Amino acid sequence: YARIPLNSPLGKSVFLPSAKYKRIILASQANLKEEREAFHQAYQRKEEEETVGFMERKQQIQAADLSRKNNKALTELEQEARKRSQSLLEQSNALRMEQEEEIKRLNTLILNAQCQATINAQLEEKKQIQAEMEEEERRLDAVMEAKRQKGLETERKIDELRKQHRNEGRAQLLEQIQKHLEEKENERKMREQEKQQIKENQKKMEKDDLKAKEKNRMEQQRMQEEIMRINAETLRVKEQRMKEEKLADIKAMEYIKKKQARDAEREAEQKRIRKEKEMEIAKLRAQQEKDRNYKAEQDELCAHRHQEELQKKWREKNREQAVRKAQQEAMLGAARLEQVHSKQHYQTVQATIKKEEFDRMLKAQKEAEAKEKEQQERQRQKVLRHAEAVRQQVNERKKLAKAEHREGFGEADKLLEEAQQRQMRLNEIKEKKLKELRVIGLGEKYCCEVERKAQRTHFV
Repeated sequence: YARIPLNSPLGKSVFLPSAKYKRIILASQANLKEEREAFHQAYQRKEEEETVGFMERKQQIQAADLSRKNNKALTELEQEARKRSQSLLEQSNALRMEQEEEIKRLNTLILNAQCQATINAQLEEKKQIQAEMEEEERRLDAVMEAKRQKGLETERKIDELRKQHRNEGRAQLLEQIQKHLEEKENERKMREQEKQQIKENQKKMEKDDLKAKEKNRMEQQRMQEEIMRINAETLRVKEQRMKEEKLADIKAMEYIKKKQARDAEREAEQKRIRKEKEMEIAKLRAQQEKDRNYKAEQDELCAHRHQEELQKKWREKNREQAVRKAQQEAMLGAARLEQVHSKQHYQTVQATIKKEEFDRMLKAQKEAEAKEKEQQERQRQKVLRHAEAVRQQVNERKKLAKAEHREGFGEADKLLEEAQQRQMRLNEIKEKKLKELRVIGLGEKYCCEVERKAQRTHFV
């Protein structure tokens, strides 16, 4: 079985995880940015102090020059003071030259090159460490393979001893080893399952988001289709109601015609029955004419009255049934008409409610879009005002600097000479800085890159 050696061949080398290495790099970059800002602020304060001292010393020199014109012979003390003032003036000029835009940009290029060289060195070191780690992993794999082969040989010997001696202790040890290997395999499978579950959850969340967006879009489309359907349904119901009213009128006319026909048939049938009965009665009377008496007449009269009463009841019953049927049909027609009107009213109300809800949602959406556009416009105007204010401040500072420059150095005929001297000093400083890069041991590649960028931007 494989065993990791206790003593690493890399000695006391430190291996950092990728995440920790990135945090260290980010922290170093953040610290470097803070150090730059602190150095820049301190340098500005120092420059302001030097500028004030320079103006004071300039006044002193001007006073000394005026005094020298009056007194041609200078004492040794005055000469020493003049040399010291001249030295301070040169230092002040050097500090002031460092604040020139060209020098600042060159310093930025140099600093960026140094940072890039540091980062590349760290990346190379990381690659070297990674290569050493891979080499160590390969060595460990070889060691582990040798240990595995040795373990297999040991296992074979243990199997032989177990077969020979049936040693229970060795069997338990092998069982524990096997159990440990199974537990490690189970842990690996569980980690794989957890990773797979996390991926599936992420995919499910993305699908849910897409479904929610699609559902929202479908809901808006459904509302529009529902409004169109309601309008079409309202028109269809109106047409259907007109058709039903027309059909009801036709059915009513047909019912009246059929009822009149049935009444005519019933009246003809009754006449036929009465005629048959009269003929039957006439036959009976003819047959019983001889023996007809008062009782027969009374019986016949009773029978006739009874027959008429039955016929009267039958006609009354038919008339009542016809009235009830007509009332029921009228009630059914009115109920159907009321149901149609109620359904139409309900559909109209529902359509109105849905349309109002849709209009309210559309109005809210338009108001939100208008507010967002208004806010964006306010933000844009604010940015424009701020930019205009910054431009005005920059212009005012430039004008003020030019005015102070003209006021400090006086005559206009000296400006050209001073500009030429300034350019010469800038070139000297820039060449000096580029030479210092090579002196401090910065790679030739980075030195050439800084020089190329400086030439491209007219630095040198």
